Order: sequence, then structure tokens, then C-alpha cells
Amino acid sequence: MEMSAERFEELVSEALDEVPAALLSMMDNVVIVVEDAPEGPDQNLLGLYEGYALTERGWDYGAVLPDKITVYRLPTLRVCDTEEQVVEEVAVTVVHEIAHHFGIDDERLHALGWG
Repeated sequence: MEMSAERFEELVSEALDEVPAALLSMMDNVVIVVEDAPEGPDQNLLGLYEGYALTERGWDYGAVLPDKITVYRLPTLRVCDTEEQVVEEVAVTVVHEIAHHFGIDDERLHALGWG
């Protein structure tokens, strides 16, 4: 599947628009970015959450860089055959990584169908 970086970013934005506003308003000190591919050996990674989940933040949390949610374009396009599949995969990836921000681990996400 081929798709421009601009179109992929639009799909990520549209996926974020589908997240309930109440949930988005609870997110704190987090940025969401799109990159072509992950660095390192796992080139099949569709998304990545880096930071301190809200459940891990204590009284001493402060003066830190924002958490970062990254959605990777090229690995996502490799696992999809149509734009409709990309839309679905991006939505799942966005929800999955946001869930990590709220302290939900991979095991629970898989059990909920957001793996």
C-alpha cells in the first residue's frame, strides 16, 4: 500500500477526532507525532508510547519533557492493502498508544481487542 505522508497524517488526525473529548481532556503532557519508521531492530512497530503513564506519576513528577506517542507510517502501510484498512489500523494504533498513557498494558489491550 502506498500513501503520502500528508494523507497518513490526516488519517491520524481523523482517528484522534474520534477519541471522546472527555478522554482527550484527561491526557496530560503528551504529544502525538507521525514518523516514517521506527529506529532500531523492530521495523514492524506500528506505534510507540514513550514516557510516564498517568498511573506512574507521583508527587515528584514535574519538569519533564512531554510523553510521546508515535504512529509509524511505513510499517502500517506494509500491513494494509487498502486505504480502509489503513484507517482501521491507524484508529487501533492511536487508541492503543493513548491507552498506554493511561497505564493500560499490552495484555489488557489485547484482551479488550485493541491489540
